Amino acid sequence: MATFRDMLRERNFLLLWSGQIISQFGDRLNQMALIGMVYEKAGYSTSGLAKVMLPMIIPVLVIGPVAGVYVDRWNRKYTMVISDIARGMFVLLIPFFLVSVKTMAPIYVIIFIIFSITRFFLPAKMAILPDIVSQDKLLIANSLTSTTRMIAAILSLPIAGLIVRWVGAKGGFYIDAVSFFVSAFMIGMMRLKKDGTVKIKEDLIITKEAFEHSIRKSVFKEVVEGLRYIVGSKEVLIVTAMSFLLMSGAGAVSTVLVVFIQESLKSVTRDLGLLGMGLGAGLFLGSLAYGKFGDMLPRFKVIFSGFTMAGIVVVLFALFVKASGSVSLALVLAIALGLVASPIVVSSNTMLHEIMPKHVRGRIFSSLEVIIHIAFLVFMLLTSFLAEFISKASILVSSGILFAMCGIGGMAISKKLLKNC
Repeated sequence: MATFRDMLRERNFLLLWSGQIISQFGDRLNQMALIGMVYEKAGYSTSGLAKVMLPMIIPVLVIGPVAGVYVDRWNRKYTMVISDIARGMFVLLIPFFLVSVKTMAPIYVIIFIIFSITRFFLPAKMAILPDIVSQDKLLIANSLTSTTRMIAAILSLPIAGLIVRWVGAKGGFYIDAVSFFVSAFMIGMMRLKKDGTVKIKEDLIITKEAFEHSIRKSVFKEVVEGLRYIVGSKEVLIVTAMSFLLMSGAGAVSTVLVVFIQESLKSVTRDLGLLGMGLGAGLFLGSLAYGKFGDMLPRFKVIFSGFTMAGIVVVLFALFVKASGSVSLALVLAIALGLVASPIVVSSNTMLHEIMPKHVRGRIFSSLEVIIHIAFLVFMLLTSFLAEFISKASILVSSGILFAMCGIGGMAISKKLLKNC
């Protein structure tokens, strides 16, 4: 059986793997630079962060269903290289507009374009793996890629926060652009036996047809079909409701929590990176622990207990971090939040795979993707608006209490719904 060391000896995989570590760091740096940019333009502003996050989320809803239709028609290696180069070039435009224009509108457009291009890069990256490793090594390759991605994301956050603090938001964007170019270079160095190049004219025809078909069928018809199945299945309906609740809570606290941390700990990106690392570490450890012992516990009990504990941790975070201004206490609570929240995600995904018929999985996941991102978007905008009139701590405490109550109430409701299943 192949080992991690064996995989790193394979040239193509090593290039892809190394390029993605660099790209992962660039993503975290971009995230911190955007937060720093908002602070430089608007100070501690929840509405400013919401406006930046909006063009990040919309491509998932608009471009995502379209991109997946025809990425397989293109040369995957060149799709990734061109995507990285294009993203790097657009990132370089952000510092230019920061200096040359007063309005943020052009920057929002650039962010939308960057994250739209990402919707093409990600499926190409996932699809190219079987082209560069043999079938008997796919499991170990996926395991190494996933583990490294999570570790890189955790370690990159505090480093990115410190870099943006040292060089400023504009400097962060320059370094982020370089990371995209380096990633493109490394992916371009891969040698594939079969590239499957498609002519430009054929590309354009396929793109047009795929776009029209996806808008007409994937985004509308298939989503409707998926929604019908969700409504008609009690088990899937409960999991969908839990996913909606989870993403609503994440959206509600996302921008408010960032600004709350900035104000309470008196830093723009440094402590955000550290706490992000703590949250990621908690999610990672929680996933490992639940993966080992999760089958011994009822899934619904785990999920709703997770909701309740996550709500309590958010309340404690808002009250004690505000009062103490302690980075150490905030870090402990961030780790705790990750630990109690991770089983929610793992259990929900596992339940869906267990109860969904094979022939409708794609439509259900497509519908869920739309539902959860709409939930995130709506509640993010709502709390960002409310934060202009209500204290951030009050919003976090209220969100935590509601989250805990939903967890407690959900346990009773789920038992009743499943009695006759």
